[in-house]
Amino acid sequence: MSTESATGSGDAAVTVTPAAADEAISLLEGESMDTDVAGLRLFVQQGGCAGLSYGMRFDNEPEDDDTVVEQHGLRVFVDPASINYIGGSTLAYEGGLQGA
Repeated sequence: MSTESATGSGDAAVTVTPAAADEAISLLEGESMDTDVAGLRLFVQQGGCAGLSYGMRFDNEPEDDDTVVEQHGLRVFVDPASINYIGGSTLAYEGGLQGA
């Protein structure tokens, strides 16, 4: 397992904004998941005619070959195949009148 503890220096596989981390941690806690072990999984799947499909879900723990990025108290898991597409991305959260 590859682990990066990044501070937003630009060298992380994924950068997480403080607002995104706060929201994800709140949702993890709402699901009674241990935020010291559990985290947010980002992934890419083949999507038929549309090409690639990007997704996210909560996982109880990382897989052995995952890249694990820890920022602002949130653990993010990315599998080796997905890191090629997701690497360098920023995970942000916005809320407003149109929803979150």
